[in-house]
Amino acid sequence: MTNAIPDVSSSAEPLEPVALNSPARVLTASLVGTTIEFFDFYVYATAAVLVFPALFFPNSDPTTALLASFATFSIAFFARPLGAVVFGHFGDRIGRKTTLVAALLTMGVSTVIIGLLPTYEQIGVIAPLLLALCRFGQGFGLGGEWGGAVLLATENAPPGKRSWYGMFPQLGAPVGLFLSSGVFWLLLHVISQEALLSWGWRVPFLASIILIAIGLWVRLSITETPAFQKTIDSDERVDVPVAELFRNHKRSLVLGTFVALATFVLFYIGSAYLLSYNIKVLQMSFIDALEVQLLGSVVFGLVIPVIGKLGDRYGRREMLLLTTVLIGIFSFFLPALMTNGVATIFVFVTVAMVLMGMTYGLIGTALAAPFPTAVRYTGSSITFNFAGIFGASLAPYIATYLQVNHGMTSVGYYLGLAAVVTLVCILLSGKDEV
Repeated sequence: MTNAIPDVSSSAEPLEPVALNSPARVLTASLVGTTIEFFDFYVYATAAVLVFPALFFPNSDPTTALLASFATFSIAFFARPLGAVVFGHFGDRIGRKTTLVAALLTMGVSTVIIGLLPTYEQIGVIAPLLLALCRFGQGFGLGGEWGGAVLLATENAPPGKRSWYGMFPQLGAPVGLFLSSGVFWLLLHVISQEALLSWGWRVPFLASIILIAIGLWVRLSITETPAFQKTIDSDERVDVPVAELFRNHKRSLVLGTFVALATFVLFYIGSAYLLSYNIKVLQMSFIDALEVQLLGSVVFGLVIPVIGKLGDRYGRREMLLLTTVLIGIFSFFLPALMTNGVATIFVFVTVAMVLMGMTYGLIGTALAAPFPTAVRYTGSSITFNFAGIFGASLAPYIATYLQVNHGMTSVGYYLGLAAVVTLVCILLSGKDEV
């Protein structure tokens, strides 16, 4: 086998067997699962800004406590590739359905345990260590969830609708962000900020029990994807998918990782970092800062279906190239939008999340496209989660550090550099290359 370069166009995809699952069941299962996973993931991100600095790092000054909280936030991104390898192995060996159920349970149990943790005041330094361990579990589970959900959708897609089907699991990100921000927003309307710090912060984490039950019910109602079933029937499965990937698909892994770089940097500047900036620098109330995030999640979610249609009509590669150029242009306006008060913050989050919807809606299908079915779960998961390490894990930390030490202009340079790297990698992954 040759070293495949990721093909983010839609024209080079082979036709897959006709799906046995109904479209509604497939798309619901992919959307519900990723919604739950990202709800769990973003609940942590929101708590990392609002409550964890005070509860788990109380002996530090506010900036240091926030940076320490963001450091635990980043742990999940380093766990995600490991989850991608482990769950990807079983997803490519045993099947998409069973592996997705296991990933959902791993993520869900880790989230619920966070809601039960004692704080630093109660058990001292062991508390942040346990928090970090649970965050690792969240990342490990999500590392196996995302790739399987994308394949559940795209491997059931009829010809010419791969981008449209592939955007449904991507919708889980904005829906999960909306729900996680909305839960904290609702809590702050019915309890005081003191009560939130005392016990209210636990509610979103414990509420995951309900969502997990719904997700399991949906996931267990589907059958295996026809593409993977064909691989089983023709005895095309490989013994160690990750070894096959690094032996024959290294270029696809590397280029795929950086094709998604700007996507991750943009999102975590426009969500976790923006939330902390609005509270710490602009002195917004928790409620007002969460309303900015809620607006962003709505815009994010509305754009994804539109780009799914445009990707099938005009080609994913073309739409990703356009979006990446726009992200690069946007980076030059970031400092002015972030430093001119509350009014321009709403402009910033709206534009950022339009661009985020345009890139994120297509990235799942694009990262899965270059890999053969026998290693597709592992390959798409690893590229997505490697991108998470380089683009997302430290983005809130880096942006906060740059802003405090070098000003907001340097944050714009950071986003612009990510856009340049992504643009180069998309150009290298041309539609005619294999």
